[in-house]
Amino acid sequence: MAIFILQLEYAMEVTTEKGKTSNQSTVPLNILRKAYQFMHTAMQMATLYDENKAVCSKYVHSTSRGHEAIQLAASMQLKAYDFAAPYYRDDSILLGIGLTPYELMLQLLGKKDDPFSGGRTYYGHPSLRRKGFPTIPHQSSATGMQAIPATGMAHALNYLEAQNLADSNNRPLVLCSLGDGSVTEGEVSEAFQMAVLHQLPIVYLIQDNDWGISATGKEMRAMDAYEFAAGFKGMERMRIDGSDFVLAYEGIKKAYSYVRSRKGPILVHAKTPLLGHHTSGVRKEWYREDFDLEDHQKDDPIPKLRKVLKSRGLKEKDLVEMEDKARAFVQSEYARALNADDPAPETVEEHEFAPTPIQEEKGERKPRGAEKVVMVDAALHAVDDILKLHPEALFYGQDVGGTLGGVFREAATLAQKYGDGRVFNTPIQEAYIVGSTAGMSAVGAKPIVEIQFADYIWPGINQLVEELSKSCYLSRGQFPIQSLIRVPIGAYGGGGPYHSGSIESTLLNIRGIKVVYPSNAADMKGLLKAAFHDPNPVVMLEHKGLYWSKVPGTGDAKTFEPDDEYIIPLGKARVALSASEEAVDSGTSCFVISYGMGIYWAKEAAKFFEGQVEILDLRTLNPLDWEAVEAGVRKHNKVMVLTEEPLMNSFAESLAGRIGQACFEVLDAPVMTLGAKNLPAIALNVDLEKEMLPNAEKVTRQLGILLNY
Repeated sequence: MAIFILQLEYAMEVTTEKGKTSNQSTVPLNILRKAYQFMHTAMQMATLYDENKAVCSKYVHSTSRGHEAIQLAASMQLKAYDFAAPYYRDDSILLGIGLTPYELMLQLLGKKDDPFSGGRTYYGHPSLRRKGFPTIPHQSSATGMQAIPATGMAHALNYLEAQNLADSNNRPLVLCSLGDGSVTEGEVSEAFQMAVLHQLPIVYLIQDNDWGISATGKEMRAMDAYEFAAGFKGMERMRIDGSDFVLAYEGIKKAYSYVRSRKGPILVHAKTPLLGHHTSGVRKEWYREDFDLEDHQKDDPIPKLRKVLKSRGLKEKDLVEMEDKARAFVQSEYARALNADDPAPETVEEHEFAPTPIQEEKGERKPRGAEKVVMVDAALHAVDDILKLHPEALFYGQDVGGTLGGVFREAATLAQKYGDGRVFNTPIQEAYIVGSTAGMSAVGAKPIVEIQFADYIWPGINQLVEELSKSCYLSRGQFPIQSLIRVPIGAYGGGGPYHSGSIESTLLNIRGIKVVYPSNAADMKGLLKAAFHDPNPVVMLEHKGLYWSKVPGTGDAKTFEPDDEYIIPLGKARVALSASEEAVDSGTSCFVISYGMGIYWAKEAAKFFEGQVEILDLRTLNPLDWEAVEAGVRKHNKVMVLTEEPLMNSFAESLAGRIGQACFEVLDAPVMTLGAKNLPAIALNVDLEKEMLPNAEKVTRQLGILLNY
């Protein structure tokens, strides 16, 4: 170990000297020739895009101009079993792993056969699952955000190897490419923290061209990424002259060897020039002075490699021939791409979700000899069953590991039973908890994670929206994300403003995720298993006031425990209370649509209107069982939508509006809605909490009004 660290330090010394090249390099000549061909290909692509702005700038794009050397050094040494997370300027990385200019141009022009997204996302945003190539899961262009999913990939590699579930012949690594400016993002720090905490097999390649968009490094940061990484104990570091292919190749070779030897993560800081625009929409001449452009031009990687090739025996005519060949190739690829088909408009709705294997209810909901169980134990038993049968499954979050097993004891005994490698605590970093599941899923691990309270989910929303929710759609189905995110939710008993919130309407505005909300133990067990097997991101909201059925009126949340095979497909509502046929026939019934705690407020209120109230428990909020909703509305003609959330602009109001529009002709009264008062938080004092929230008494009053219409 000590010797290898010394080698790394030596590599740092030899590569930080500006402009230095190595004529004694051991890099094979065929590699140098190939790199030069790729460099000219990338340069010709950038030049062509600029010369054809009217066509090529229809959609915003960036290029790797100036970054070619470090990108090719990194990509040409990746193996087919590796994983990569490039950033939006990394088209030379894509060329270096073997993609063609034609394929990249299909994405540039938004064409149907764009291999990454079918015309759905920007140039340089790959999603690649192809034999013989490194795997590149979907990621957003929200700067720095790829660090967490990429670290999740490395985390999954570590996990699968520890569980003997990986190919022992290979030692894959993850390459995470970032611009230096993005390292100031807090989410990058969360990624670094977990990488060193678990000594994960990841290379963070930081490309530093000293520019953000129009802000320079001096404006944006107090230190560069190499200096910043010194604060993460266990993170090896290396500096490389990223404009010199020879030094970059040798440095990356050492970095990859270090990580493949499972010595831990490494950060490679590569200084590069920026010779192109920030993007086609933010052009360099708008904000960069001539002296800056001239200074960057001095470090152009192409003349540097040209000089090395001459020193290794290539003639001028050989180099000119390679350059001409690259130019002609790019021109011909562009002509092909221009004539390619655009995507058919009718395909726009494809791949919102990947198909789930769970299509029908199975197992026994009330098996012979079953005993009653509370919701929290039903969830515990469901996770226990999953971990027992699926070694690729793991469970993590704040305080769920160790001897505590969660602040609600929802993971009690699991760490002792399955070990700290499978059930473990994380730092307080919700972004990592959520975003790492994207990387886990891409590698083949199946994560179950927990956010400790719904009020704590907000730091993870960025990852949920930009990474998890869009992956299946923007990768055209290549990378659905299997992610089960458990979230205790709801108010009772003075939990106060930071432990009582309801967040479902916010989540339901995020397309591409499923939202589940069980109200009893049997549904908890069946839905949790279905959520685990669903290949899409599922957020499971679990009302902490129902966990133990301690709240008066919630005794029905405790049910007979279903058998181990029990599973409920997502998107299927259930009638929690039926109205009598007499009331329906006489037109004196009504229909209450709710979920979670609302089911029990409605049940208590229904006691005052014997046989007149039918209650539909939605169980899943997305996908919504609209068929059951509409059938109930048309059966009863009077409807209440009941929620614990503040009512204004809520899911409940949205659903009421949809009912009013779709079922207007059968309604005998306006669709009634009831929810919490429209306040920013739930007060600590229990009397104030009671005044804000719905309850059985309030529901009873409103049902009386509805039934008397």
